[in-house]
Amino acid sequence: MSNMEEHNCRKAVGPDGICGRVLKACADQLAPVFTDIFNLSLTLGTVPSSFKRSTIIPVPKKPRPSGLNDYHSVALTSVVMKCFEKLVRDFITSSLPASMDPLQFAYHHNRSTDDAIAHLLHTTLTHLDKGRGNYVKMLFVDYSSAFNTIIPSLLTTKLEDLGLHTSLCDWISNFLTDRPQSARVGNCVSSTLTLSTGALQGCALSPLLYSLYTYNCAATSSSTIIVKFTDDTVVMGLISGNDERAYLEEIKHLENWCQGNNLFLNISKSKELIVDCSKNPEWHYQPVRIKETTVERVDSFRYLGVHISQDLSWSCHTNSLAKKARQRLYHLRRLRDFRLPSKVLRNFYTCTIESILTGNITVRFGNSTKQDRQALQRVVHSGERITHMELPDPQTIFYKSVPQ
Repeated sequence: MSNMEEHNCRKAVGPDGICGRVLKACADQLAPVFTDIFNLSLTLGTVPSSFKRSTIIPVPKKPRPSGLNDYHSVALTSVVMKCFEKLVRDFITSSLPASMDPLQFAYHHNRSTDDAIAHLLHTTLTHLDKGRGNYVKMLFVDYSSAFNTIIPSLLTTKLEDLGLHTSLCDWISNFLTDRPQSARVGNCVSSTLTLSTGALQGCALSPLLYSLYTYNCAATSSSTIIVKFTDDTVVMGLISGNDERAYLEEIKHLENWCQGNNLFLNISKSKELIVDCSKNPEWHYQPVRIKETTVERVDSFRYLGVHISQDLSWSCHTNSLAKKARQRLYHLRRLRDFRLPSKVLRNFYTCTIESILTGNITVRFGNSTKQDRQALQRVVHSGERITHMELPDPQTIFYKSVPQ
C-alpha cells in the first residue's frame, strides 16, 4: 500500500488509462486486490498482457533536435505495473550480495554518481602519484540503445548464476517477452507490434536488469579498471612507461564481450581522454581503434553530469555551472517583480539555482581553485541582491555535506 501512496501522480498515464492519482487516493481499497494479483503473477511466473502493453513516445535529448538520433524512445507503461516493478526491484536488490560487481555504482546501498566519479578520480590521482612516468587513459564508452538489446534468455541465465530463484527468473523472462508496443507522435499512433527483446526505457525495473546483465563485464588486468553506473561505462588504463598493451587488450576484450552479449558500441559517441602530468615529448599515445574506426580523443568529457578535464581542473565544469545558474537568475528576478512572497523566492532559488551550484559538490569543491569558488559565490551574491535575503554559500554547504 505504501508503494501506491508514494507514487508520483505527475507521471504520465499508461495505455490502460489508470492515473497515479487514483492509486494514491484509493490505496486502502486497491492494495489488497493488487496484492493478490501480484502474488498470483509471481507464483505463475506470468505477467498479465495488459500490464505489458506500452506506448513509445520520442523525448528530445536537447532543446532543438535536428534528427531522429536527437530523441530518446521512452515507454509509457501502466502505473500499476510500475508499482509492481518497484516491489520486484527492491526484492532483487536486497537478495544480491553487496560485494557483487563492486565497480557498478548503480543500485548499491549508499552508492551514487558521486561515488563513481570519486573512485575514478581517486584511482587516477593515486596512479599519477606513484611515478613521474605514469599517466591514465580513459575510454568513455557509449552503447547504441543499450537497454533495447538485452536478450531475455541470456539475462535469465545470468540471474540464475547469481542465485535468484528460478520462479523469479521465469517471471522476469516473461516480463521481457511478448510485449505489445505502439508508437505515438502527437495524435498519430502506429499499429501494435509484439517484441521479445530488450528492456524498455521508462520501466522501473529496466536499469537494474541492465546492471545485472552486465555484471560480468569486468577488467581482466591489474592495470585496467572498468567503472560502471548502469550503462555509463569507463575503461581506465593505468599506464606506466608508455606501455599501453594491457589497456588496448582490455578494449579488445570489451569489444568481444559486447559481441557475445548483443551490445553495440557507438564509436562516434565514445571518447578517449588522457591525463598525463609529465607531458613527455618522446611518448607516443597509441590511438584506440574499434572496428577499424579511430575513437576521437578529447580534452574534456561530461561524465555523469560532471566535466572531467585532462588536467583534472574544475574550471570547465565551474564555468558551465555558473552560466546555467545565471540563466535561472532571470526567472528569479521576474518572480520578484511579481511581488511574490519571500518564501516562494527562497524555494525557487533553492530548487533551481542552489541545486545547480551544489550538484556533485562533495567530489569537486575541495579541489577547486579560488577563482572557481569566487565564480560560484558571485551567483549567490546576485541571488541575495534579488531576494534581499541571506543565502547559504557553496563552501558552507560543502562542509556540511562532508563528514568531519
